[in-house]
Amino acid sequence: MSRDDIFSQSKEGKSHKEMNPKGVSVRECRDSETHPNATPIQLYLDVTGSMGHIPHLMMKEGLPTLMGTLIQSGVPDAALLFGAVGDHECDRDPLQVGQFESGDEELDMWLTRTYLEGGGGGNAGESYLLAWYFAANHVATDAWDKRKQKGFVFTVGDEPVLKSVSMSAIKEIMGDTAVGESTWSAAELLSLAQEKNHVFHIFIEHGYRRVDDAWKQLLGPNLIVISDHNDVPKVIAQKIMETLGGQPVSVNVTTSTSASTETKTDNQEIFL
Repeated sequence: MSRDDIFSQSKEGKSHKEMNPKGVSVRECRDSETHPNATPIQLYLDVTGSMGHIPHLMMKEGLPTLMGTLIQSGVPDAALLFGAVGDHECDRDPLQVGQFESGDEELDMWLTRTYLEGGGGGNAGESYLLAWYFAANHVATDAWDKRKQKGFVFTVGDEPVLKSVSMSAIKEIMGDTAVGESTWSAAELLSLAQEKNHVFHIFIEHGYRRVDDAWKQLLGPNLIVISDHNDVPKVIAQKIMETLGGQPVSVNVTTSTSASTETKTDNQEIFL
């Protein structure tokens, strides 16, 4: 199947109305009878042009396996929200957000609704900070409200993070539900998101793209650098279980040296 066959929004050339954040007050992750202790997990994929075919391949082959990987790894009552980020300085749809789901059919629906805009610009960064903005201001969970348990936020991409986003840009994206009074810095939004979430960034090194020092300074050990996008589901499960205190089992994850073009395979720990 082609990219357009799988992702109908690519034919329409705009985000799906259900993934457009304009006017969204809150996305909720609540407990239920079948999932009494929901673990909220937000995943935002960079869908700009620099990522090439990686978003298409991940959504076709990798991300549909993520829930199964989480369950096999022992993540309790996982609930996933799929989203996408672009470049708020250049793109028409720099933020897309789905809903928290636990079923494969529902998760596949949000994946196929994702618009692979393929934009971005020559401004040395992408809008990963919009994921932090949304997680901090527009998500409510029983995990936090009932148990003071942090959720998880993962962004995945191959560019630096833009340093700030103006309030006018936030209002353009969110409409009447925009939160804030002035320009938000990336560091401010990260700090806000971290109040109720464990925040990670997965940097995919490919071609000439290498992680920069700014990411390392911003996230420290919560920056994950890989060279194979197929490892994303395993890495997410690993980091969640590490944080929750699971028991490790060894698997192979391909990591990348950020100082050269060489790659190596490390025997890292994942939790099953």
